Amino acid sequence: MQRFRCRFRLNSLRFWLGMILAIISQALKGASVVAPSSNCYVLDNSSRIVDFTSWIGQPFEYDSVDSDLAVRFCKDVESRSQMGYVDFGRFDKFNLFVAGSGQVDFVQGFYNGDLNKCEQSYDKLGRTAQVNIICGTCPNGRCKVGVGCICNVTYESTCRVLVELAIPCEKPGPRVFKGFTVGFHPRTWEIVYDGMTQVGFEKSHQEFSFGTDQTNVALYMTAIASLSTLVRKPIVKTFPDNGLEVKISGSGASAKPPTTLSPSVLVVDWRCEKARDTPYEVNITIPVEGYEPIQFMLTKMCEFTQSQDGDATRGWTIFGVISCIFIILSTLFCCGGFIYKTRVERQRGIDALPGMTILAACLETVSRAGQGYTRAEDINSAFASEASWERPPVSAQGTRKQSERKYGAI
Repeated sequence: MQRFRCRFRLNSLRFWLGMILAIISQALKGASVVAPSSNCYVLDNSSRIVDFTSWIGQPFEYDSVDSDLAVRFCKDVESRSQMGYVDFGRFDKFNLFVAGSGQVDFVQGFYNGDLNKCEQSYDKLGRTAQVNIICGTCPNGRCKVGVGCICNVTYESTCRVLVELAIPCEKPGPRVFKGFTVGFHPRTWEIVYDGMTQVGFEKSHQEFSFGTDQTNVALYMTAIASLSTLVRKPIVKTFPDNGLEVKISGSGASAKPPTTLSPSVLVVDWRCEKARDTPYEVNITIPVEGYEPIQFMLTKMCEFTQSQDGDATRGWTIFGVISCIFIILSTLFCCGGFIYKTRVERQRGIDALPGMTILAACLETVSRAGQGYTRAEDINSAFASEASWERPPVSAQGTRKQSERKYGAI
């Protein structure tokens, strides 16, 4: 009975330890800072993400004697009147938000508005608008409750308007390492942009997996030079933890400070030790002092083991070596035969022209053997040249010697 109780307790302990490890594993997988699902977000002055995706299209109206203006959050700004409306621009998806200063927390830009009498303004962008966002209530006490309101509208000119908008801002998210990028080339950022993991590398996606034949991948990392010394050595974890051998090397593996002018390279070498229907997950974490760690996931397919692929590569290598030895021996044989043939013909007083013909034939044979595989374009061109042969006139055929007849002639 006592032995049964000990076994029960041991099994229970194993169960709970397994559950705790699973929870920790899932928490580590979801620790990456993922880019928001829209462009309606901003990094505040402390580099924390403030996501306004749920606010997209939210309308705000300002009705006064001088102006009747409407703002659709992250959409557009327009002025309304009995004659219709005038477009003051649409939300700039490329500049996104920027952090403000003083009592203004964030600033949104709206460009490419109506061109009427504004064709030459602001680099020929037409009417434009700037929305200054205040987190909380209006300083002038215009509105204090609700989802927010426009505090004030100021027309800098006929073609530009400034809008003060007070709203209850979203809670700031994690602090990201602004300016940090990871890509497959020195000037790209497919994996990480501005310290945030891009869609496709935030979790396992089979459509983003690397093929079995790709034995390594090079990742280029850049950062703002003044902050590059904060980057630490990357940590690699594989799931499942056996079946795929992963090694990292390069300047990125030794925590060399990456900069935009001199990116550091992280080379990931992986070898399939066990075939698997689903891809392996390689979780790479790059710690950054004072910021959330950079974390992204690479997926690797293993349809066959790397040893099988290595055997095939070894076979082709042996074949290549044997072919090279054969070519060298053939060359030496032809040259030796030509020298011997020339000496014999000189001793007998015979013209050495047949020897030259033999040498030319040998060299042509060896050169063809050394060319390896023939490209498809060469095969097509050769086929076209053979197909374009023309038969000689009948009268010319009768005067030809039997030894001069070409292949294909009748």
